[in-house]
Amino acid sequence: MSKKSEGSGLGSLGKWIIIATVLGAVVGLVMGKEAHALAPIGDLFMTLIKMVVVPMVFFSLVGGAASLGNSKSAGKIGAVTFIYYGVTTAVAVGLGLIASELAKPGVGINMSAISGAAIDVDMSQSGSIPGFWETVIGFVPVNPFAALVEGNILQTIVFGLFVGFALSMLEDEKKNFMMKIFNYFTEIFIKIMTGIMYVAPVGVFALMADATGTFGYDVLVKIMQLVGLYVVVLAIVTYGMIGGSVALFSKKIGYVQFFKSMWKCQVFAFSTASSMATLPLNMNTCEKEFGLNKGTVSFALPLGATINMNGNAAYYAMAACFIAQMYGIELSFGQYIAIIITSTLGAVGQAGVPGPTLLVVAVLVSAGIPIDALPILFGVDRIFDMLRTAVNITGDAACATIVDRFREET
Repeated sequence: MSKKSEGSGLGSLGKWIIIATVLGAVVGLVMGKEAHALAPIGDLFMTLIKMVVVPMVFFSLVGGAASLGNSKSAGKIGAVTFIYYGVTTAVAVGLGLIASELAKPGVGINMSAISGAAIDVDMSQSGSIPGFWETVIGFVPVNPFAALVEGNILQTIVFGLFVGFALSMLEDEKKNFMMKIFNYFTEIFIKIMTGIMYVAPVGVFALMADATGTFGYDVLVKIMQLVGLYVVVLAIVTYGMIGGSVALFSKKIGYVQFFKSMWKCQVFAFSTASSMATLPLNMNTCEKEFGLNKGTVSFALPLGATINMNGNAAYYAMAACFIAQMYGIELSFGQYIAIIITSTLGAVGQAGVPGPTLLVVAVLVSAGIPIDALPILFGVDRIFDMLRTAVNITGDAACATIVDRFREET
């Protein structure tokens, strides 16, 4: 969980998922194609996740958008903060897509060969979006309730943003009342998702056994290739984009000093995989070592620990491309746009969600990519989680150094 730790229960659950992945891989290699008998168990697990994804995204996104709308009084400082987080997140998604299309880590395994992988996502529209404006218009739901019922993630996100920002403009009494309702619904679905995740080891074991039984050692090699490529992308995001933004726009600290002071925060974030747990250390570093204004730090870092997820965004894009390549799907222009928008805007609704699975599902569904192969990444998710959290908190600190400059100029 990159942004909020969901407690020791889910922390230990990660260990069980890793164990289940290893055991599933071993069982699959031993049983061969006979391991396909376990596929229905995995399919049931994935169906449970799909049951929660749309309402979870909608309610959490409305609450997040309403909270952001309340920050308008921050004026120029707030605008710079939101722009920085939005732009860097979108760039991270783009880098993830480019790297995935150049390296093609998922090519070489035809996932459609799995007879148990029910591709229940409608692929008929994969190449039906001919142009930019048609794509943009398609993001806006004609009937938002139909979008919710049909599970159209992109239209659900757009509708949720409109509802959230409109909610922030209500009178305080009405706004507080409605926000409580949406937040309560969010908590309900978090509880449901948490319950589902407790049976994740069983589902992951079954799906991993089925996948490795069908493809053998090849699928494991592909996963390791994705991990290696992800490390390269995060290095570019961290030392290129984030470090470069500090060098260009920060007045109080330089490139070398920034990373020299940030290493302890990065190590702590890497070990805990929690931006919230790293927040006190990050704030202390920004105030004491960077000399930033306390007000700036108090605004930018907690907000970043909630919505700034460069590392997550890159992962969503790369996971989507990886699975599409495994299925032999050629992504269209519309699908790329869907991945970029869902990954970027999805950050607003990620806070409090137990683990990254939900948003990955949302990204895959929005682009019309089957989600059935996603569990093969669960076993190494802890590795992805530690890496992306270290990047996320670095971006939070970089934003604070840049915002502090504009605060002084205001």
